[in-house]
Amino acid sequence: MSEPARQKAGSVAAIIGRRVPLIGPLLAIAVVWAGPAGSAPTTTESAPPEVLAGTERLENPPALFHEWTAWLDQEIARVVEERPSKWAHDTSSHEAYLKSVAPMRSRFAALLGIPAARFGSDPPEEIVRLGEKPMVGAGAGYTIRAVRWPVEGDLFGEGLLLVPAGKKSSVRIVVIPDAAQTPEQCVGLDPGVPPASQVARKCAEAGATVLVPRLVDRGVQRRGREGWRSYSRQELTNREFLYRPGFQLGRHLIGTEIRMISAAAAWLDADGSSSVGIFGWGEGGLLALYSAALDARFKVAGVSGYFRKDRLLWREPLDRNIFNLVRWFGDAEIASLITPRTLLIEAAPGPEGGVASPGGANGVLSSPPSEEVRAEFDRLVALSEGLPPRPRLEFFDSERPGGDAVLTAFLRALGAGQDAKPVDSGRVPTYQRQGWKAVERQAIHHRQIDRYYQWLLGESSHMRRAFIEDLNTESVEAYVKSVKPFREHCRRDLLGVFPDTRFVAPRPRTRVVHKAPTWTAYELVLDVFQGTHSYGYLNLPNDLKPGDRRPVVFCQHGGGGNPWKVTVGDDPTYHGFAGKLAARGFITYAPSSLYGDAIVRRCNVIGKTQYSVIAAQYQQVIRWLKSLPSVNPDRIGLYGLSWGGKTAMRLPILVPDFSLTICSGDFNEWIAKTASSRDEVSYVFQPEPYIFEWNLGNTYGYAEMAALIAPRPFMVERGHQDPVGTDDWVGLEFAKVRHLYAARLKLPDRCAIDWFDGGHEIHGVESFRFLHRHLNWPETKK
Repeated sequence: MSEPARQKAGSVAAIIGRRVPLIGPLLAIAVVWAGPAGSAPTTTESAPPEVLAGTERLENPPALFHEWTAWLDQEIARVVEERPSKWAHDTSSHEAYLKSVAPMRSRFAALLGIPAARFGSDPPEEIVRLGEKPMVGAGAGYTIRAVRWPVEGDLFGEGLLLVPAGKKSSVRIVVIPDAAQTPEQCVGLDPGVPPASQVARKCAEAGATVLVPRLVDRGVQRRGREGWRSYSRQELTNREFLYRPGFQLGRHLIGTEIRMISAAAAWLDADGSSSVGIFGWGEGGLLALYSAALDARFKVAGVSGYFRKDRLLWREPLDRNIFNLVRWFGDAEIASLITPRTLLIEAAPGPEGGVASPGGANGVLSSPPSEEVRAEFDRLVALSEGLPPRPRLEFFDSERPGGDAVLTAFLRALGAGQDAKPVDSGRVPTYQRQGWKAVERQAIHHRQIDRYYQWLLGESSHMRRAFIEDLNTESVEAYVKSVKPFREHCRRDLLGVFPDTRFVAPRPRTRVVHKAPTWTAYELVLDVFQGTHSYGYLNLPNDLKPGDRRPVVFCQHGGGGNPWKVTVGDDPTYHGFAGKLAARGFITYAPSSLYGDAIVRRCNVIGKTQYSVIAAQYQQVIRWLKSLPSVNPDRIGLYGLSWGGKTAMRLPILVPDFSLTICSGDFNEWIAKTASSRDEVSYVFQPEPYIFEWNLGNTYGYAEMAALIAPRPFMVERGHQDPVGTDDWVGLEFAKVRHLYAARLKLPDRCAIDWFDGGHEIHGVESFRFLHRHLNWPETKK
């Protein structure tokens, strides 16, 4: 925005950039009384009032980003306080306890995207080429072999298997390194892990069979192919790159790695006679904790450098973002799913420092102080208090990961014949196979997970069709009834809504921000939840007369936009469409909305999305607008571009007051757009890490969202040169919507698309006609 325009607009709130929701601090609100509450705003063509009647005078717009992040922090704290009420640990008997936590175990698996599956117990394959030695390396009393094992379809786990020489061991252990470590480092073949912390090597030297799975690492790579546009070639960590499509397809990367670990446990305990343990540090500690909570084959679990109180997931690397986790689970609750099996917690230093993902979301790994680990451990003990027999829960305070004390207790609990000892410094593990390179195996491992997710993408359209195929289109009334449960499921479980009880009185504040010949723009601020606000431009035609009942159009900006651009002037993207519609006689409202990682991450951990916040703001504005005698409460439309187009697809599902929707510059084959690692236009490659939404791939793409909007009028604007998608993707997805409206519901006039020769912009030709027709306002009003 130019400086003259900024001066015209006053202090425009929520100037939204592409990556940063707000640029610079904004002033707090100060208000003065300007009229009796509840009276209606009125205007005259000659002299529109500076402050609308019935509102207070607005002095300064709110700092939306700061107040909403602060409110979400408070909401997260409130959810954590309520968490114990969701649990009912029955400690009256062993059997009663297992029964009481079983539903939570199922819920935990669902949050991680782990489908119910039984794994075969066939032994793994050795990774060896013709003419190579079968052993990768050897250590003191054991050999090291490279293995892989099936998980699902073409998805395989991979790692190093340490096999004792001589007699067969009945003690089987899965040792999981941190994501920054390779199995080769963990066993001592490559440098990177101090010998004293080489847990896998210590366990093997104690006579156990040890498997070290390969994890996706945090290395950064530039994504996309040479020749692609620059914005399609971002530097992302390997974990974030795979997290993105998996999250959209309902397969969290963490859940995928847990499935690999559980599949390994199936063959390690094939005959049911082995004693299987699991031990992990850092990311491996997370996976050891989660895996043992879900898989009872792990009789003993050791967690090092991970366990803590009050985990701030929204500050950690993006691949740890688990939708709705904080509402149900802290580390103690997850650990209570392991009880009454043995669990050892080691308060050792964990991974530290920033995790940079330059084209995505940066995160921070921090090591909790020992007292914080102890506090969460004590909370775990309290959860299982009184359980017979008393569970074996032990706490160890160590200066380094994999201390001899915790490993000795770990091995004894598994029935190993030896205690943990310092590693044999006289026989360092050595490679037996020339040319073995961990970096090459890591790349192969990443590619096969990527291929698995792309296979899921191919299956997802069939999943969505089957998910929503039971809609009754025999009549409009039957359809409205049959779509209601799906709409509620999408509102409650995927997009998320805050309860109505959180709203406060709106206390409207206004002031003139722009005067045009036929309409006037007012800044409008309303209270939403305690300490939060909505902000936008309310644009009123100057010819409003007593008794007028005008339709309202919400005109939503996208990333980098703001109410001024949407309303005033001729910005090449928005073309001032909110002002143009006001000149045609519509009442328009241009909201300032928050799009960004800081909002999304906080929302996600409590089962909400950025659209939950936007819906709350919209709901408050609509309630207030409906109280005005100049507003027709049954004719409220929503028209958005880009991120505003995303909002236009979702908000009619969350806010039933909208009677019409126009999606501009966004409608797409949404699941491919957000999960494909083959297409240049995919968000998988682009610098919007907050775009991804949990499990839409199996439930609601854009055709299915439009089905939840139906039978209300629905329209798409598509510029042929708009790089956010391709005409074939848009046409394919819109054909499904058109078929529903025209062929099944027999409402062809309520569904339209405007293909135009342009780019990422508001066209405002057929869409304006659509608004006039379906909001019942004569087009002669210019």
